[in-house]
Amino acid sequence: MQRATGQPLRSTGTVEPVIGLPDSVTALLFDLDGVLTSTAVVHSQAWTQAFDSFLAGYPDVTDEQRRPFSQDDYLTYVDGRSRDDGIVSFLQSRNIALPTQSDTGASVTAIGDAKNKLFLELLDKDGAEAYSDAVTYVRAAQEVSLQIAVVTSSKNGEQILEATGLSPFVVARVDGKVIAERGLAGKPAPDSFLAGAAALGVPPEKAAVFEDAVSGVQAGHAGGFGYVVGVDRTGGDTHASNLRSGGADVVVTALTDLLKPA
Repeated sequence: MQRATGQPLRSTGTVEPVIGLPDSVTALLFDLDGVLTSTAVVHSQAWTQAFDSFLAGYPDVTDEQRRPFSQDDYLTYVDGRSRDDGIVSFLQSRNIALPTQSDTGASVTAIGDAKNKLFLELLDKDGAEAYSDAVTYVRAAQEVSLQIAVVTSSKNGEQILEATGLSPFVVARVDGKVIAERGLAGKPAPDSFLAGAAALGVPPEKAAVFEDAVSGVQAGHAGGFGYVVGVDRTGGDTHASNLRSGGADVVVTALTDLLKPA
């Protein structure tokens, strides 16, 4: 596994970094995959393999229903959502309905298990890293005494934070396991972000949400958070526009875009 790299952002004398958020914000709630770490790419690859394998073997569907899973499908139906919610959302887009569990045939749980196995295999093979701009930004936030939580739909949140060296920055973690244990509604509902704010002891209006998924931006907007930052690492205009439409107050291509001279 690759670990986070990059030098700390240091102050000279009493000068502190200006992190580009409203003065009222005292806590930062970060999504993980695609915002702090490169693992969104690994998730997308694993989902593609899992869905394409399912579609290839599923009977009685049209060629249109069987067309390969695409990056647009990932961004529209899966990104940011819980594992099961993402599967159901994508299958509904193809007019396919599956039971949650089945001992004899295809099911939502079976697709989810296949995807997670593929994800862990890819993660073990290729590793994961924290984006250098994310490391710089969380160091800057830590330097001005802002609290940091990670709020992610991934059930592998703890392992990814450890593998990328980000754990020391994180005061609280609300991941897919916590969401399932507490029965929280997944994004675009704001429940997981509200849980993250509560874990830091701050009201939503004093917290900023950082999200690369439209569903996550919608969750931040719905929760009444003080500021919602959309993070677009796709390099295209469409996703940035969708993030703005979803409720982002600002859209950046790197977290360091927010940093300003003191």
